[in-house]
Amino acid sequence: MDSYQCIDAAKAAELIDAGATVADIRDEASYKQSHITGASNLSNDNLHQFITDADMDAPLIVCCYHGISSQSAAAYLVSQGFDTVYSLDGGFQLWQATYPDRCQAG
Repeated sequence: MDSYQCIDAAKAAELIDAGATVADIRDEASYKQSHITGASNLSNDNLHQFITDADMDAPLIVCCYHGISSQSAAAYLVSQGFDTVYSLDGGFQLWQATYPDRCQAG
């Protein structure tokens, strides 16, 4: 894949169930309040470490507030060598409304 794909919450849930990594690019306070279960909070502060530690071959889903900012972040991560990157349409707001039982705080 040379670029990222936008996916809906149902497709994201399937990918997560199959072991995809989730990177939440929202601010730390929003992330701590609630996020997709198992997601990592990705910011400029930990970007280098995230890339260093990541399995570049594993599917990666990028999540933001509404699905807009995640698109540019997904494109950037593709440029850094990730093979399969997705942007979550509707972002965390839609995910939380669709799958409230698949969210966690902390």
